[in-house]
Parts: sequence; C-alpha cells; structure tokens
Amino acid sequence: MAQESRHPDQPEPSYTFPTYIREEVNDFPQPGLQLGNIGPLAFPQLVFGAATLSTIYNTEGLLQSDIPVRTVRLALRYGIRAFDTSPYYGDSEVVLGQCLQALAGEFPRSSYKIITKCGRYGSDEFDYTPSTIRKSVLRSLKRLGTSYLDVLLLHDVDFVASPMCPFPLEGLHSKVFTDAGADWGLVPGKEGKVWGSGDRRVIEALTEMRKLKEEGLVRAIGISGYTLPMLLRVAILALHTPPFQPLDTVLSYSHYTLQNSAFVSFLPHLHSDAKLSQVFCASPLSMGLLTARAPPWHPAPTKLKEVAAVAYERVKEWPGELPNLAVGYTLKREGEIMGCTVGLTVPTVIGLSNLHEVHEAVALWREVNNPTTDGVPRRYAEGLVKSIFQEQGYLDWSWSCPPSFRKTTSLPLSPVQKST
Repeated sequence: MAQESRHPDQPEPSYTFPTYIREEVNDFPQPGLQLGNIGPLAFPQLVFGAATLSTIYNTEGLLQSDIPVRTVRLALRYGIRAFDTSPYYGDSEVVLGQCLQALAGEFPRSSYKIITKCGRYGSDEFDYTPSTIRKSVLRSLKRLGTSYLDVLLLHDVDFVASPMCPFPLEGLHSKVFTDAGADWGLVPGKEGKVWGSGDRRVIEALTEMRKLKEEGLVRAIGISGYTLPMLLRVAILALHTPPFQPLDTVLSYSHYTLQNSAFVSFLPHLHSDAKLSQVFCASPLSMGLLTARAPPWHPAPTKLKEVAAVAYERVKEWPGELPNLAVGYTLKREGEIMGCTVGLTVPTVIGLSNLHEVHEAVALWREVNNPTTDGVPRRYAEGLVKSIFQEQGYLDWSWSCPPSFRKTTSLPLSPVQKST
C-alpha cells in the first residue's frame, strides 16, 4: 500500500459523493436494547471507527457508491452517534464529512460527536509543531463540515515522546507496577520531568491543542497510542506541566482484547495518577490478529500470529468464530472493564464498513450486555482462547511500538493498524 503523505500542506484528495442514496429495509435498525451515553464526555458505548471510510480498508468503487453514507446513517439510527477518524486514515475525514453533511436533515451536528487526531500524517511522518497542529485542525474542521471538534487527540505519542527503554519494549506492560516503573520514567517525584526532545515536542503540541480548546474549536483534548506505560507517563506529564490540568481523555488500542487485556490494570492509574475520568479502547480484533488470518503488515511477531491461528481453529465451531468471541469480549461492560471502582467509563471504537457490520455489531453488543442472556458458553469459549495464549506466554503480551525498538526489525507501520 502506498504511504503518501497526509500532511496539511499536501493537496486535498478528491471525492465524488453519490448522486442517489437508496433506502431499503436493511437501512433501518432492528428493535432491541438501546445504546446509552457514558462518562463526562457523554459518548455512546459504541463509537464508529471511520478509518474504514477510506481505501485503507475498502475499494475506490465502494467509496464512490452509497454504501458509506448508508452505513453512517444506519449507525446514527442505532444510536452510534460518535465517530473516530484522523488525517492519517487516508480519505476518511473527507468521506465522513460528506456523509454527515448529506444526513444533516435527519441528524444535525448537535446529534453526534466527532473525534479526530493531529500530528501523524504518514507511516514515518510526524509533525507536532504548533503551526501544523493548528493547520491540521482547521483542515479537519473544513473536511468534516463543522465549526468544532468534540475530541482532538495527539496521534500515536509513543512514536514521538522520549523513549525511556534502551531495549525492546515488547512484553508485559503491567510490569511497570511491580519492578519496571523506572524503566519507563514512572518515577515518584519526577512526574513533570521532560526526559528529552521528544517530550518537548509533545508538550508543545499539547499546549497548542489547549489553545484551540480555549478558542472553542475543540471541546476536549487527549492522546492516543499503543504503548500503555508511555500513554500513562505522557498523561501524567501533561498534568504536571503548566497549566497543571489533566487531559480530558486517552485512547488506547489493542489492549482490551482476548489476547491482551492489560488495559484493565492501567485503568486505576490513569484515574488516580493522571486524573482522567474518560478513556476509550479501540481495536477489539487487535488490528486483525484475532481473525482468520492476521494481515501481513501486522507488527506482532510470527510466533504470536501462529498462536492466534491455533486459537482461531480451536473455536471455529462457535457461531461467528473467533471474531465474534473477541468483539463480544471487548463490548461486554460488566465487571472489570467498567472501572466502576475507579470512576472510569470506557466506550469502544469499532470499525464499520457496511450495513451488515453495523447490524452485527449492535446485535452482539445487545447479546453480551443483556442480563437475561446465558453467558456461560461464551465465557467458557473466551477462557479457552485465553488459555491458548497463556500456555505460549502471549497472554497480555504487547509487541514493541514503535517497531524500530523490536529485536527483529519489521516493516513501517501501516495506517490499517487501527483496524478492528
């Protein structure tokens, strides 16, 4: 896949919106349990991952059809009234903006929320300078046809913030709470320490984002990334840097899944140490790892992909196979992930490409959150999958991000790594 630049200084992509939008039986929601809004940012429990509205995931032919706008419309009708996108996700902002503007008669801007990002514009292209942050946001507003963003995230801070570990970052992230905190800069009394030029770049970007929030162009700001200790450290650093205010949110991906649920162990610390009251989890299929076949660009080592393939085969008789189990596990909101004891609420970002996937996602959310559903068979199958990863030492195991820290180098990260 070509990795062209999506920098704000580059020409805008062209997109031809369909002239006719169908409305058929499948364009309307099925009756059932309704999604609710949660947390101080009042986001729905499911958030539409809009990287799918691009050639990263779908063909040019599909994008030029009425499928994207019908998919967005159905999601809105179901109550999935929030979208997560980024300039990094190819044409996503452009296509999403066109869809939302076409649906303004049924769904005005006040009826949904938008998350977008700034700072990353290519596989190895990061620009956190204040001028580019501002330019990026202004372009996103124009693309999305809105005067404000509900959430602005600094994209993939683990690629830019000062690395603390002079060794591969793969392994068990939760070790930072026992014997490895100092290795990640999580040192009591040094919460506001700037460890290098990368940290300075992050602080400069966050300072500009705070200005955009003060101006009303952005209503909430935060950071996104994969590496949990880095996300925690940067969130704490932001709190201990003038004006000494916490971030509004953090988005973590691939860390509340059947293979790796380390996110749960970080929730209390994100609340108590970084003073966050809203976080998001994304990628319940761990960027395709928990599907029939992990994509070739996936950053997981070959052995982990092989173990995932074994897990897939072991539960092949389950309706919907491993993807159904994996997504259901992440969408379930009883017990640990609710974070009730620490006051955190956690919406899930899930990529949706077509009407069928919207219907399927909502049906699965309803199933796993219905108190009358017999959850024993599902919990048994989930336990089987977890045991397979545990036997091979890969349960709650994280690959290195950025990949240059891996013992064995890999290809540059692709935008599709935010896949579900």
